[in-house]
Amino acid sequence: MQFHDHGRGDENWAEDWGWTARDLRTSSQTRVPGVKLTALRADTGRVFRVIGIGSDQRGIALVAVLLVLAALSLVALALMLTSNTETQIAGRNVREQQALNAAEAGVSEATERIRKGDVPDDANPRMVTQIYLAPPGSLPALGADTTVLATQQPAGSWLKYSSSDRGADALTIQYRTDPARSVIYRYDPTQNPPVQTSSGSPVYVITSVGQDGDARRRLVTETAKLPVTFNPRAAVAANQPIEFSGNSDVCGFNHQAATEEGTRGREECRRSELSSGHVPGAWSTEAITSAGSSHQDGLPAATLEHQIGFYDGPWEALGMTPSQFWTWVGPPLSAAPDPPLGIVHLDNNDTPRDRSGSFAIRGGRGEGFLYVDGDLTINANFRFEGLIYVEGDLRINGNAWILGSVIVDGRPGRPVTLANGDCTVLYSLDAITDKLARYGGRFVTISWRED
Repeated sequence: MQFHDHGRGDENWAEDWGWTARDLRTSSQTRVPGVKLTALRADTGRVFRVIGIGSDQRGIALVAVLLVLAALSLVALALMLTSNTETQIAGRNVREQQALNAAEAGVSEATERIRKGDVPDDANPRMVTQIYLAPPGSLPALGADTTVLATQQPAGSWLKYSSSDRGADALTIQYRTDPARSVIYRYDPTQNPPVQTSSGSPVYVITSVGQDGDARRRLVTETAKLPVTFNPRAAVAANQPIEFSGNSDVCGFNHQAATEEGTRGREECRRSELSSGHVPGAWSTEAITSAGSSHQDGLPAATLEHQIGFYDGPWEALGMTPSQFWTWVGPPLSAAPDPPLGIVHLDNNDTPRDRSGSFAIRGGRGEGFLYVDGDLTINANFRFEGLIYVEGDLRINGNAWILGSVIVDGRPGRPVTLANGDCTVLYSLDAITDKLARYGGRFVTISWRED
């Protein structure tokens, strides 16, 4: 409401509305065209006007309402656009993360293929290995320096971290080299800096491109195998008495990893021995006996008995902590594979080192690391390269040939028996470290970046 106060002498105002001043003064309430209400105060004679909303003012209100509705519509539209944009951004972020996960999976497969020996370790600076998302029969043909592999992913559920044909997106492994690709860089934690060209394990460069829809992530990582540490006592070391009999032959001189299978006897061994790293043929915290045609050799002695300082556990033999060892050796198998290949952990229950299992190996050619939580019997024609660690009793019968080392914690009162046939154990540090590095070698990540 708006009030206009007009003085007594303001006759022009009344005339504007078709009234005379006298009309206003003699009327206590008078309607005026375009005016909602007029009133006259009898005490002062002053006229008051109350102005309402006329037809022109109702039009202005309608326009105002329409403007408000338009503004609210614009706000709603802006909110919808913002929500749609945020949804698109969230979807893009999900695809980007999925592509990164795929690229990381590609790095994992490449590392596993290096571990298994599928990637050549031939000291050729120009070596390149590419892994394709294709079956073995559909791989592209590449140059002489390139090895082509099919992915090991299950058929029908491939993560997209490579391509099906040659190109920039192929999962690629190569050595880190100088710009001329003539010298390989190596990793040796005992050196400063550890990455140099004189010693240690070669540094591999892995390039993995992960894709999900329109999202693409490219990872480049450098990795190297950590050297495997082995703390030897002898070709055969035991925490119980050792009994040699039959034609058993144990040699603690350090043999090459390439020692020909079947080598035995001092004369044959000399052709495969290295110049250093020798150990006794047998070492025990108890007595060692030799009967029949059995033979032992080694340095500083063929056998060392009644010794102290047996391993606290298999982890000590490998230079690990207990937690590192159990993670490294993985879950157990309840039955011995014939032959054991890789890192093989045998146990009949989930109680570590209770020696409750009993296992037998009947032959074949195995390699790697064989860990037995219980008793082990080896029969027939068995060949093995690497390290065998037995928590319980060990009996070797028949024609067994082992290149590496055998460690037995044993059971009190039950001697370790190597008897009968041509049972041969030749110590080889190279064979142990090579097989452990191939199947269970731990890797160090030197660099990890996204291009």
